[in-house]
Amino acid sequence: MRLSLTDNTFRLLEPWERVLDLARLLEIEAIDVCLMGNRSHLRPEHVRDDIPRAADRIVTALAERSLVASDLFCIPWTDFERFAPNHPEPAERARSNSLFDDMLELAARIGAPGMTILPGIDWPGETHEASLQRCASELGARVARARERGVRVSIEPHLGSVAQTPQGADELCALAPGLELTLDYSHFIYQGFAHDEIAALSPRARHVHVRGARAGRMQAPLRESTIDFEGMVEALRATGYAGDLSLEYLWIDWEHLNECDTLSETILLRDRLLDCLARRPWRYPELGA
Repeated sequence: MRLSLTDNTFRLLEPWERVLDLARLLEIEAIDVCLMGNRSHLRPEHVRDDIPRAADRIVTALAERSLVASDLFCIPWTDFERFAPNHPEPAERARSNSLFDDMLELAARIGAPGMTILPGIDWPGETHEASLQRCASELGARVARARERGVRVSIEPHLGSVAQTPQGADELCALAPGLELTLDYSHFIYQGFAHDEIAALSPRARHVHVRGARAGRMQAPLRESTIDFEGMVEALRATGYAGDLSLEYLWIDWEHLNECDTLSETILLRDRLLDCLARRPWRYPELGA
């Protein structure tokens, strides 16, 4: 397992290439390239008109810093309805598929081994089963298209999604063969799920997001976090996981995710995970007053 950095951790640092410079200062070797509608450095609405040009910028910037793409993470917009893969309207699903295909082209061009996307939501006026089945159908087709390009597809089971529980995430993957998970303990710890319930998803993990969290707080400083990172790493090891652990402290105005010092917490989490991987004990640093 290797550490990677989600570029959206340092959204306030412009331009995007400076985030890559910081990644190298932090001795990180890989980058999660995020394209998030209306909010990230690189945005779907800015790159779709010229995917080759966007890919050239990304590939060149990574190569100049001896970095590689760990993942391409696409969130279409700042709400979960727009471009949702299981939108009830066929025209909206067609637009969602068009966006996915453009992002798949970008992922293939930058050499990303996989893509992370959102699973969709429970739609008002219909049963959870109906929303879930439409997700499975749409996502299964995307997995097949991506496989032809050598790109693996995973969904992040997030709060507010059709797969916001460990059981729901497992069920969706079972219904869409080949679909994998970008596993993020914070979304489940926030809701009060036990570590064992989350660790049971490890065999389905393609990619892993990591940050501190506790019940009622999706993002928390490491000193307050209740996530058993050592147990998480061992559970992944036991399943033969060979992907990356992506440091993903964020600074966005959702669920109090703008209340942490992302730089300090990223350094602390980096060091703790490196100790986890080396099976060394870790202690919170005492730096004095």
